[in-house]
Amino acid sequence: MNSRHAGRVPPSPVVTDSGVDHVRLAYHYLDSGDLDGYGSLLHAGLLGVAELERPALGARHHITRIVADGDCVVAMGRLAPQQREFVDVFTLSAEGMLRACRRYYAGPPR
Repeated sequence: MNSRHAGRVPPSPVVTDSGVDHVRLAYHYLDSGDLDGYGSLLHAGLLGVAELERPALGARHHITRIVADGDCVVAMGRLAPQQREFVDVFTLSAEGMLRACRRYYAGPPR
C-alpha cells in the first residue's frame, strides 16, 4: 500500500460493482445523447474529462475491457467512427458514483 492510500478503508465489493455498472451506463447515456441520465451517475464535484468531453454527434464508445479494483474503474475501448483507442480511468465516490475521470488516447487520431 502506498502512502496516498495509507489508513484508507477500501470500498466494499458492492460499491466497486456498482461503480462498474455506472461506468457502463455512462457510455450508454453519452452515446444515446441522454445527458440527464449521464448526470445522474456523477458525484457532486466530479473532476475530469468525463464531464467536459462529449463525443461528437453519432460517435459511439465500443468498450473492449473494464477492470476494477476498490475505488478505481478502468475502461478500455475505441471511439467510433474516429477509430480512436482510449483508456478512461474513473475514481468512484464512497457510494459508487463517478467522482473523477482521466482519459488517455493511444496516439494521434487517424
